[in-house]
Amino acid sequence: MSTISDAVTALANKGMVLVVDDEDRENEGDLIMAAEYASTDAVAFFLEHTSGFLCVAIDEARADTLGLDLMVPDNTEAHNTAFLVSVDYRHGTTTGISAGDRGATIRALADPALQPADLARPGHVMPLLAKPGGVLERPGHTEAGVDLCRMAGLSGAALLCEIVTPDRREMMRRDDLEQLAAQHSIPMISIAELRAWRSRTDGTVTPLRQSAARPGDIVLRSGRSTLPTEVGTFDALAYQAPGDGVEHLALVMGDVATTDAPLVRMHSECITGDLAGSLRCDCGPQFRSAMSAIAEAGAGILIYLRGHEGRGIGLGHKLRAYELQQHEGLDTIDANVSLGLPVDSRDYRVACEILDDLGVGRVRLMTNNPDKVRALSDHGITVAEQIPHESSPTAYNRSYLTTKRDRMGHTLQRLG
Repeated sequence: MSTISDAVTALANKGMVLVVDDEDRENEGDLIMAAEYASTDAVAFFLEHTSGFLCVAIDEARADTLGLDLMVPDNTEAHNTAFLVSVDYRHGTTTGISAGDRGATIRALADPALQPADLARPGHVMPLLAKPGGVLERPGHTEAGVDLCRMAGLSGAALLCEIVTPDRREMMRRDDLEQLAAQHSIPMISIAELRAWRSRTDGTVTPLRQSAARPGDIVLRSGRSTLPTEVGTFDALAYQAPGDGVEHLALVMGDVATTDAPLVRMHSECITGDLAGSLRCDCGPQFRSAMSAIAEAGAGILIYLRGHEGRGIGLGHKLRAYELQQHEGLDTIDANVSLGLPVDSRDYRVACEILDDLGVGRVRLMTNNPDKVRALSDHGITVAEQIPHESSPTAYNRSYLTTKRDRMGHTLQRLG
């Protein structure tokens, strides 16, 4: 299975997604794409792999604008799917049934300039009316399509159709759906996962591709690959916060979405410690030991938060603060204050959103920092266990660690 971010990214890039529902509901998979990107080739692909009963999910405002009424006043369909009157686009189409004609109709339904008079009724494309609350109100493919397209920053109109077996005799089920998705590199998600994602974001449908006002307002996955390391192979996922363009890294091992409270380390960027092996801090040893602990557990996530250098003051300011610590005897807090800088300006919302994307709502957090525990808890992520994450003090970092313990509330037992 893919993630919600995979699906949204695919839709935004004119691709398709495969969405499955529960076995006790329809137990089927629908192929979904944004209606505005329904090219003739895309529609032909739909016709090859689905039942061919092509539908376009829209919201109530769109249906009202286009004057599209319910097909029947008393809906007795098994799952209360809200079929509207079928339509064809009137301009440039012929019979309305070909992939080209249906593609034109589907794209038109997403066009804000479309007028009711531009549609012939009945036709060969079936609009569907989504519930206002999306999948939180009704766990159907109709609502999933509209939710996902909105999250992709698109019109909210979604082309969808049920996937059938190659002989077209039966609905395709989970194992074969997974094979089809893998064969065509189509992200596959479930409605249950989408409902969980929306529940963790207060029920709102926020476009993942909109320009955000702050770095924690929803991140977009920007890349993914496997990463073999000295301790094991991780999935490396890059995330970008649209507001500032900073890319963050998540190293994921195992099926974290189904693991109860996987190990998680939220690691703040530290070039001097992580890369140069500085003895002034404990960042490098913490980073490496977190990777080892996750590998030993077989499942976990290390989130590398960029933009956190020097607790958010940046590399240059951190080096200036080092000078004050070394030559004027200031501790790490007073050095920042002396430079007119905040003691700690780190924001952990990006990490929370990454965990949301990975389907993780309960964690065992490797940290000594109470701020990280509070950040996750405030976001609605349960910290089932706070695991101390210490390294042995050195002559160079003992004062630094003592300040973190005594003035910042960090849990550090090895200092004695």
